[in-house]
Amino acid sequence: MKARVVPIYFKSPDDAEFAAQLRNLKELLAEEAEILPPVKLGARVPQTDAVIFPQMLGEAYGQLEKIRKLPQPLMIVTSEFGTVSMWDWEINSFLSARGVKVIGPTSLEKTRQVCRAFALRRRLKHSKLLVFQDHPASGGGNQDEIFKRFYWWEPQCVDAIQRKYGVKVVKKSFKKLAASAKAITDEAARKVWELRKARTPVSRITGRAILSAVKLYMAVKAELDQDPDILAVGINCLNESMHSDTTPCLAWNFLYEDQRMVWGCEADLVSMLTKILIGQTIGVPFMMTNLYPFEMGNAALKHEHIPNFPAVEGRPEDYILAAHCGYLGVVPQSFSTEWRLKPKVLTIVDDNATAIDARLPEGDITLVKLMPPFNRWSIVEGELPKYAGFKNSHCLNGAVLRVPNGKRLVADLVSHHYIVSTGHNLEDLATVSKVFDLECVTS
Repeated sequence: MKARVVPIYFKSPDDAEFAAQLRNLKELLAEEAEILPPVKLGARVPQTDAVIFPQMLGEAYGQLEKIRKLPQPLMIVTSEFGTVSMWDWEINSFLSARGVKVIGPTSLEKTRQVCRAFALRRRLKHSKLLVFQDHPASGGGNQDEIFKRFYWWEPQCVDAIQRKYGVKVVKKSFKKLAASAKAITDEAARKVWELRKARTPVSRITGRAILSAVKLYMAVKAELDQDPDILAVGINCLNESMHSDTTPCLAWNFLYEDQRMVWGCEADLVSMLTKILIGQTIGVPFMMTNLYPFEMGNAALKHEHIPNFPAVEGRPEDYILAAHCGYLGVVPQSFSTEWRLKPKVLTIVDDNATAIDARLPEGDITLVKLMPPFNRWSIVEGELPKYAGFKNSHCLNGAVLRVPNGKRLVADLVSHHYIVSTGHNLEDLATVSKVFDLECVTS
């Protein structure tokens, strides 16, 4: 889907400078934007995702009220390189100081990211998040004393997401999905596995475990094939694991690799939406994991069944151990430097279940998570300097993360679930945030 963008002109669409830049933008943004016929400032603007100024003039100072009436935020892309021109900084500052929301991208990639964000903003209003769960908030599941505290299962969370973004949350039974998976024949599952096993590394997994994982993938895919409006799918895979003899980790990997379907561990709607906003705008690798800040001490150590945190350089309070379901978490193969499907680690799931042991590249990372009521998100740039594992624990291969101010991070954390994205992305996410009217909260 491309963003529908209307160019705005001051004098005439035939003005040489305006016409040249408009031709340039159509070429530079051919993959990201459908540029509609230009409209004169003050005239009626047709239904659109955004407006763009290919040319800025001093007349803007005297046309403030007309500019205020345009769909916002405004894109100011006035240089031949697909960026804002330096000579327009004063006009942009003037408009911003008077309440006009302005986006002046400083690189062509940022301009493309903004266009993708505008397209996504429209798409979300016609899209769905699908979760498989039965009664997570009402009890009767595994470790309810923990899971019933999670906001993403609350009706008010669903309502806030739908009101802010327009995306619809659809809930279906995990119990029925698991039954559908078990009903798939071994022969059918083997045929699917034969097509994939050469490029899917496994370790110490029985044939039955492989077939169960493949069957769950097939059952989820059958549901997704019925509705092209679904952008992400999740399962309450731990709290209601009694319904299934496997976990969806392999399914999430296959579905992302096949069709870029976003996944939701533990049916975490907030993580799912955060991933969508990252993946479909700035397009960097991402995954969800649990954060265990060193600052939390024994509370974190006990949960991961480890005796101590790994040795680190510098201040220990600025470090976090990131781990989920025994390893780093679900990392698609295309994002990983190492990847292997292994037997499950957690006792909460069936003995036949599996988990992914994978690594993201070492280096710069950014932690991201939407914050209720979802008009803000937490963004923290950091580093992944190394990995650490502990035998006979719930962290056989976790990532060690370093952040600038661990004490402040712990004070500001919004969830134990966070999205780890590769690279330092605060600047790009801040630009995209303007499209969704999101405040960036940094720690």
